[in-house]
Amino acid sequence: MILPKIRDKRFILIRQGGTLTDDNHRLALWAADCAEHARRFFEEACPDDSRPRKAIEAARAWARGEITVTESKNAAGASQDAAREIKGISEAARMAALSAGQAAVVAHVAAHELGAAAYAIRAVMETVPKPEKEEARIRECRWQRERVPDEIRELVLDDERLRNETCWHVFDTDESKEMIK
Repeated sequence: MILPKIRDKRFILIRQGGTLTDDNHRLALWAADCAEHARRFFEEACPDDSRPRKAIEAARAWARGEITVTESKNAAGASQDAAREIKGISEAARMAALSAGQAAVVAHVAAHELGAAAYAIRAVMETVPKPEKEEARIRECRWQRERVPDEIRELVLDDERLRNETCWHVFDTDESKEMIK
């Protein structure tokens, strides 16, 4: 479980007692970008399975107001099913499918944005030999951070700092250490 035990009010909509405004749409789009960057690992392993692709599309469609939260959650569930079905075959593909599912479920709980990012990083790490994993992790983390919209940058970077331990320490970089100072 990569969600915090106590929900951060910054990731809860105002109408539900939190402080989040329409930034949840930006969070969903950023999460979709993170998942999209790793999606190829799933499609290389399962070229005929479009569930992760559809989950990423659902995250974006929800952010544009084209589908409901329930439709996006259903797409997330289908991507999670795809991840379960490929377990033991390709860990990179499994992580990519989990990333896509997390992106789609941002419509339901905004804090899933970090799950999409963390699973995408783990997918990338699974594609390289052990001596290259650290470099791949840092490179993917930087790639993601370069794409965080300015409106949510502080929120996402703080969330990375707060939940890094829960997310397998994938967000540790020299930049992370500078943010803490």
